[in-house]
Amino acid sequence: MELSPAQREDLLGVLKVRFEKNMNRHQGLAWAKVKAKLEANAGKLWSLHEMERTGGEPDVVGQDKKSGEYVFYDCSAETPKGRTSVCYDREGLESRKEHKPSNTAMDMAAAMGIELLTEEEYQGLQKLGDFDKKTSSWVKTPADIRELGGALYCDRRYGRVFTGHNGAQSYYSARAFRSSLRV
Repeated sequence: MELSPAQREDLLGVLKVRFEKNMNRHQGLAWAKVKAKLEANAGKLWSLHEMERTGGEPDVVGQDKKSGEYVFYDCSAETPKGRTSVCYDREGLESRKEHKPSNTAMDMAAAMGIELLTEEEYQGLQKLGDFDKKTSSWVKTPADIRELGGALYCDRRYGRVFTGHNGAQSYYSARAFRSSLRV
């Protein structure tokens, strides 16, 4: 998928303002270099547009020293509103007998070209600010937990970051997922 020239310029403008407003998230990085990478990769720019469209407020949180890729995370104060009320994955959705939601976190992420944050990445995000104080976010669940029917989520309560678990078939209006994208 590709954005129109107007969509591309609008998104780059939003990302630049967010980048400059939150320098604590990416100290030592220059917007001009990030922008050049984005302009050279239309597919990744489309994925960032999808992150933005669904309420993720993506921002650069670092740069991979080996690959040179810039790392974007969803940095919205609460879990992205356009991704709530989803089961963890397709298997969880199909196991529901009634009141099935319309989608899953894993399917949405795949369609958007992004990855769910891991528990470790979520902990790293929380070092950059206070996120999910009223909501929670599904995180990528290790295979051994998923094989037992569970899925992990994280949130911040009482000044601490917690990891919890639910059945992968569960869904809540206050839970979505946070994602990452490497460009």
